[in-house]
Amino acid sequence: MQITDFDDFSIVLFKKWLFCILEENIKLSLLTLSMKKENHNNSQKNNKSKALLCSNCFQDEGLKIDASRIGSRDNDICPNCKSQNGKKLTKDLIQKLCYIFFVRGTIQRFEYGGFPLIQFNEQHFNNSDIDVSPWLSEDVKLIEKAGEIGLFYYGPRFWMFGEIEPLKSLQNDRERDKIIEKVLKLYPTKELSTNEYFYRVRMNPKIPHDFAEYDTAPKEFLGHNRFDEVDFPVLYGSPDLELCIHECRVTVEDNLFVSKLVPKKPLQVLDLTSLIDEEETEFDSLDMAIHFLFLAGKYSYAICRHIARKAKEQGFDGIIYPSYFSYIRTGSIPFDSVYGMSIRRIPQLKDYAQSQSIPNVIIFGRPIKEEKVIVECINKVIINRVAYDLTFGPAYHKAFIEDEYIEQKEKAFEESMKELLKKNSKR
Repeated sequence: MQITDFDDFSIVLFKKWLFCILEENIKLSLLTLSMKKENHNNSQKNNKSKALLCSNCFQDEGLKIDASRIGSRDNDICPNCKSQNGKKLTKDLIQKLCYIFFVRGTIQRFEYGGFPLIQFNEQHFNNSDIDVSPWLSEDVKLIEKAGEIGLFYYGPRFWMFGEIEPLKSLQNDRERDKIIEKVLKLYPTKELSTNEYFYRVRMNPKIPHDFAEYDTAPKEFLGHNRFDEVDFPVLYGSPDLELCIHECRVTVEDNLFVSKLVPKKPLQVLDLTSLIDEEETEFDSLDMAIHFLFLAGKYSYAICRHIARKAKEQGFDGIIYPSYFSYIRTGSIPFDSVYGMSIRRIPQLKDYAQSQSIPNVIIFGRPIKEEKVIVECINKVIINRVAYDLTFGPAYHKAFIEDEYIEQKEKAFEESMKELLKKNSKR
């Protein structure tokens, strides 16, 4: 019995000893794991801040300029090309460069809308399938390897090139009025108070200090812009002076004058710059339809003029609308989307999307003559310097492509889109 008790006691001691050893080993393992994780995090931080390429690594001139613009300046030797004076690029900056050059640089505009032809992600690493010019092929390999990404041709959602039901209805004479009724109902009314102002620019006026020079254009000049017609005069202006000047397509030869205009009494205007709340997808969105409408060219003017006439019939004094040049004024990405969804449809990004729209204003009739607005001030404008903010994109063809070939490719693309639409409509 004593031996047995002694053996049981020994077993208990052994178990305690073993438990202590295991506990210490677990603590040591956890400490080691923590240290490894900390080292990994530090390594990641170091890798993110580590220069992998520089602007001198690239052959394509546009890519080189873009890289130089975003890269950091230091005197370290580039690990790739051994250059010392090139702007250095970390992994994050390489991915940013790829976005600027290959995504933003390939945005293809359509009559309504547009989308980038190329996208990239980490899932396509070592599996790129884009066709580029000969001088760009080695640059693509560098970007792929250092950025750990792959480039591919983007498959857009159909709304991106104008397959939006309200927009299609606006282009249909028989359906247009119904959509415009919704526009007048859903978009807010803004009051232009007597404390607000906007600018109107004139090129080469006969009598620069004459207030009448800054009223709506004479009848013989009407019918050429977005809202006006020969029998429907409107005055154009903008609270953004530089944009107002750009809208007028001035040259260095022009004598340029600007007036500051102020409402004499509160004016009720339809605000088409607002983002309206909707539950519909982009394909049925009135907001997307209006957004694309004001980014479109002269072929959209008939629709805009119809909206203006209906707004006047409803008692509005004018319209606030997004400038066609909003994106080059703000430097924002046109037709921006996240995972195929327009940023205008994402609640957290609505304020950002709104900030991309620069307002212009029209007042119906001849508001200075009709004493709706007054000229508060007139100044001569001197343009001292013009600067451009440029980025670049690739040219896809390896040699010059004839216009006839391009037209054939565009027709083939249009036909394929029509076939897809037919198939989708039958489902």
